[in-house]
Formats: sequence, structure tokens, C-alpha cells
Amino acid sequence: MTTQRGLDYARRLYEEYGRELIATELADLEPVIATGLVGEGSECFGFDDDISQDHDWGPAFCLWLPEALLAEHGERIERALSRLPAQLDGHAVRMAPEERIGRVGPLSIEGFYRRFLNVPGCPETLAQWRAIPETYLAVATNGEVFCDPAGTFSAIRAGLLEFYPEDLRIKKLAARCVAASQAGQYNLPRMLTRYAYTSASICRARFTEAIISMVFLLHRKYMPFYKWADKAMARLSPLGAGIAASLEQLNCLSPVENSREQFSDIVEDICLRMVDCLIEQGLATIRDPWLYEQGPQVQSRIASEALRRMPVQFE
Repeated sequence: MTTQRGLDYARRLYEEYGRELIATELADLEPVIATGLVGEGSECFGFDDDISQDHDWGPAFCLWLPEALLAEHGERIERALSRLPAQLDGHAVRMAPEERIGRVGPLSIEGFYRRFLNVPGCPETLAQWRAIPETYLAVATNGEVFCDPAGTFSAIRAGLLEFYPEDLRIKKLAARCVAASQAGQYNLPRMLTRYAYTSASICRARFTEAIISMVFLLHRKYMPFYKWADKAMARLSPLGAGIAASLEQLNCLSPVENSREQFSDIVEDICLRMVDCLIEQGLATIRDPWLYEQGPQVQSRIASEALRRMPVQFE
């Protein structure tokens, strides 16, 4: 598939038409309007392809400005945007109100972040951080900001991209150690021995998801929605690409045609590589692939007593 990416079209639409339109018809608002493409949709992550064009796809960009100004000048902004071309390279431009589904066009800065974070800006407390699904943090920080003269939108984005508070990152890593071990090291071989293939599939999937989550946490990157997580992880070289290949190998094994030992060999190798990374980051000291025991050791590095005293499997 060789489709030009939606993010490329968004940038072209802005640079070829949007920039001048804002400068001429919205000149007084230009200093406070940020433009770009960030949010929901595979095109914001750069994962769109030919299949993506079947719905909610096409050249479009976002205009973010303060909530009060959007309320005051909304109709005027809409009139200006109606002058954008209907097509770009034969693709329908997705800037008409009925085509946006709340993802592109004029958006308030506060509303954009509140939609994904439940707060109008960067979380300020540990409780606020813990309440946000990680995939929403990925959505709020993906894509590209083309222009932001005031810097308001980008300042919040920069704060989010600094990643979780370190104690919370460590807590999540400890919990993923236990989850990966329970699913992949303990229960998967037991389910295969029992010929319980549905349960074995669940174990394999949970192990896969826990390991992918660990890779993102180790890289201090937010894990996106599950259908894109593997592809995004493979970009985190060299660890992510290597783990992606090993997980692909694991998930291609047949429980009917392959032995329990073949499953376990791949699982143990992956777990050992996770431990090596934990050691490199000063979160573990013993090179033991048994992640169930590594979890409490990782959690002991947390400075916050409240987080450190939580059950390891929580988070």
C-alpha cells in the first residue's frame, strides 16, 4: 500500500490554503490560533493506509484557540473555513462541519485536552495522572503541530510528553512484570498442558499486551490503542523492533502443532530481555527472568509511600 499519509495531506492543506486564509480573513486571531493534526484516527499516528480511507479520512487540520475566543468568533471562523477547496489531489477535504466528527476544524484548547485528559491542561496531581487511560495520553500527544505562535497548546503538549511522573512509571512497570509473568510464564504453559486452547489464547494475548506496555514504559512513551500498539512498538528501536519480532513469532505458534516448550522458550527469552532493561535503568539488580519476583523489587524503588504500599499487581 502506497497511500500518501493523511498527516502529509493535512500539512499541505494548511500550508497551501489554510495559512493564507487565517492570515487574511482571521488576521486578528492569527496570533492565538494553533494549527496541526493531533488526536483520534490512524492518520494522526501515521498508521493510515488504503484501508483507512473507508471512513473518516481525508485532508483536514485542526485549529486550536482559547475557549472564550472560539465561542466569540466561531461563526466567523466557520465562514472563513468554508472557502477552503473541496478536494486536494482528488481526495475530499474533510473540513465541512458535518464531516469532522469533532476531530478536526476549530477546537478549543481547553476542550481538546479535557476530552482526553478530563482536565483542561497537563495533569497536576498523581490522582489526575492515574485517572487518564494511557491510550488517551497517546492520542493527545500524537501527530504534529504546524504552527503555534502563542505556544499555549504546545506548552501543554510538551508537559504531557515529559511522560508520567517517575514514581507512577515505576508502579506501572512493577504491575506489568506481575501481569506478564502470571499470563505468560505461569498460566500459558499450564493451559497448553491441559489442552485448554481458548484459555491459552487469552494467556498469550495478556502476556503480549503486558510486554508491549513494558516496552513503552521503558522508553517513556505512551502506548496507543491496542490495534496500533505492536506497530508503534516496532518503531522503538532496537528493543521495540526485537520484541515485536519475538512476539510475532510467539503469536504465530500453533498450540496443536508446537510444543509447550517452544512457547516457553520464547516467553522466557522475552522476559530476560525485559529484566536486562530494568537492570539498565536501575530498577532491578538480579538477572532472573522470573518477572513475578522482579515486580516487588521494581516497586521498592518508588519514593511515594502511598504508591509503594499498594499491591504490586495494581495499576
